[in-house]
Amino acid sequence: MPRRHTHDVLVIGSGAAGLSVALQVADRARVAVICKSDLGDGSTSWAQGGIAAVLDDTDSIDSHVADTLRAGAGLCHEDVVRFTVEHSRESIQWLIDLGVGFTRLVNPGGPGEFHLTMEGGHSHRRIIHAADATGRAVSDTLIENARRHPGVQIFEHHIAVNLVVTGGRCRGAYVLDKERATVDLFSARCVVLATGGASKAYLYTTNPATATGDGIAMAWRAGCRVANLEFNQFHPTCLYHPEARSFLVSEAVRGEGGVLLLPDGERFMPRFHPQAELAPRDIVARAIDHEMKRLGIDCVYLDISHKGEDFVRSHFPTIYARCLELGLDMAQAPLPVVPAAHYTCGGVMIDRDGRTDVPGLYAVGETAFTGLHGANRMASNSLLECFVFARAAAHHILAGDPAAGMVDDTPDWDASQVRDSDEDVVISHNWQELRRFMWDYVGIVRTTKRLQRALNRAHLLKQEIAEYYRNYRVSADLVELRNLALVAELIIRSALARHESRGLHYTLDYPELAPEAEDTILTPG
Repeated sequence: MPRRHTHDVLVIGSGAAGLSVALQVADRARVAVICKSDLGDGSTSWAQGGIAAVLDDTDSIDSHVADTLRAGAGLCHEDVVRFTVEHSRESIQWLIDLGVGFTRLVNPGGPGEFHLTMEGGHSHRRIIHAADATGRAVSDTLIENARRHPGVQIFEHHIAVNLVVTGGRCRGAYVLDKERATVDLFSARCVVLATGGASKAYLYTTNPATATGDGIAMAWRAGCRVANLEFNQFHPTCLYHPEARSFLVSEAVRGEGGVLLLPDGERFMPRFHPQAELAPRDIVARAIDHEMKRLGIDCVYLDISHKGEDFVRSHFPTIYARCLELGLDMAQAPLPVVPAAHYTCGGVMIDRDGRTDVPGLYAVGETAFTGLHGANRMASNSLLECFVFARAAAHHILAGDPAAGMVDDTPDWDASQVRDSDEDVVISHNWQELRRFMWDYVGIVRTTKRLQRALNRAHLLKQEIAEYYRNYRVSADLVELRNLALVAELIIRSALARHESRGLHYTLDYPELAPEAEDTILTPG
């Protein structure tokens, strides 16, 4: 039998953004956190590099803002960039107070300052990190605090199916309990979408299996606008290995002196940008893609072996250990790398308080479009965005009417007209087809013809999936496929609407910049 749950705040997603909201409202509100796998299995745990913040006296807010605007290729909202950077120090302090163990420079007789590293697009060392596993350190700390907080109730192995919107307000969500195979009703006065991005739309990605665009799809179906979904960031350096197709080799490796090489040992990035390996990610990824296609090679190579074994082991212990497990010694030889889908720069449109177009519904983290990233996210700004906007959303939620949105007349999920599926092969087949045509036609380099082909296939897939959804009981795989197909269509529509090449969107049919930089906004209906 389906169950009914009632909370003040429902947070859908358990990464950095979702848990940050939960912890900051839990002293004054009853919070439910929905996690579709185990806590810690989301993208936050996979983040290696760190968090960009102005923490050093030689750095400045103006400098961080300028670097972000430059990387965003004219599409960043400058007021949002400044708002985010101005709140960077307090966000880091909040994490330190929670217990995140950031790497320090040990000074004799004192506790030591934090070690700050350099990453692509930045003009200063401003990346605070926990060795090369910052995401894991942050995630573990947030999880530990959430598990012991009496105001937070965590529901693992639950996946949201649809939002409940009645009377023009979001009042909760229907949620599939994966273990009990029932769709339960979670009622709340406020709902926060923090489900991450949609990089699993692509065949090759650095993201975990959970990155299926669930929040973006649910928000769209609920009536929310989305923006700039054509800007999909491809990380330049994913390890090229059959047993580690999603293993990212951190930006910090290049920040600390790693160079990119062709198979013959030639360094090629100086030919593409004055900053060479430290150019913004879109330029590095496109350069690698160009060289791979020009030479017909499967990968390029990232070399930091010249820094010596002690340096490599101390700066990149996680990457070093994983590569050794795979028979690769990065302290002795270059690593084979390829670009892979990494980050969704667009998303659900929100204001500075995290509010979407639907009252009672908030979005934070990679699910949301804030205007921070523009046409290309600068390295390590994403985690910062999570904490800054989680804090803003939490403050707005707590300032609202505690009784707003609470209803008890929402009906249970109706599964009376559906049956168990005997054709699950349709799901797996459609999943593979979707990810393949997105990789082939909506990748690093695009054309109008490729995008139109992709859109035609997306429409056919959506029709098949919709029929399947109407006739069979929902499963986690079906929910994810349905969401991913919708978000793929929105990505393609956004790409077709942009008649220029800017940042992460590069099309051979429109290779130049348009005279004015404008966001791509899609509206449901």
